Amino acid sequence: MTAVSYALRGLHGSESTRRRAADAAARLGYEADPIARALASGTSGVVGVLCGSLTDLWQQRLAAGLGRALFASGRGGLIVDAAGDSQHQLALAEKLVQQRVDALVVIPLDPLTRAWKRVADEVGVITVGDELVHASTRSAVLFDDSTAVSHALEEVAARGHQVVSLLTPEKSSRRRRPVEQAAADESRRHGIAISMTACSYELHEAAAVVERLLQSAQPPTAVVAMADSMAYGAYSAARSLGLSIPRDLSVIGFDDHPMSALLTPALTSYRWPLETIVDAILERVEARTVDDVLLEAEPHARDSVGPPPS
Repeated sequence: MTAVSYALRGLHGSESTRRRAADAAARLGYEADPIARALASGTSGVVGVLCGSLTDLWQQRLAAGLGRALFASGRGGLIVDAAGDSQHQLALAEKLVQQRVDALVVIPLDPLTRAWKRVADEVGVITVGDELVHASTRSAVLFDDSTAVSHALEEVAARGHQVVSLLTPEKSSRRRRPVEQAAADESRRHGIAISMTACSYELHEAAAVVERLLQSAQPPTAVVAMADSMAYGAYSAARSLGLSIPRDLSVIGFDDHPMSALLTPALTSYRWPLETIVDAILERVEARTVDDVLLEAEPHARDSVGPPPS
């Protein structure tokens, strides 16, 4: 049996022996056990893709594109959703390690927790969007969202907005993140009030968050959402409260989902180069490079930004 196993795996034996073994396996309907093969070879041919929340339309597109790219490269992709829960994401990461994935691509919900270290010690981790501060990862595909947020806030400040809400993903970071620092810098530079509010990607939950903001004692006249999914919640909230965009509320999103150009009014958004991101991740999965990469956003100005209501 050992000789047959070697022949089927192409490790030993003549070409004719390997061919006879393959023919016999086909007649008998034999299929190699992928787990046993992984144990023997040290590789599974499977890459774990751990999303923060697949409710986010951009993460859906990234997962789909990466899944297709992995398949085309001869690998399998195991796509898993953390549903916006940072502790659940860590538990899922450990399960993927136990399943012997060759690499783990993760969009981290809490990149500052030290718990990522034990995961990164077991498998090569490629992060998307954020670095893991306390873990040694294979590489990171990062977004220059600080520059993009600064640009967005400059745009609304130039229109005359004095009270702005920045909607960010739900993360349990204990330190100020670069986007938050950029917002604080713009607040001081332009003398405007900028509040930072955690927001879900779920439409009805995002709408509820924005409704509360709009009904507060100091409601924002502009909302900058770190995902188009959140910006759609601002549209829903404005409609529920009888407000018009951009007459009563200006809205800016991030990710530039194709649906954003179809809204009325069309949503101003910042686009990350999805194809470039997928290529960069795949390159790092295949370990051709371990360098981090920093990508810039492309602004797409449309009709959702105007002056504040008089």
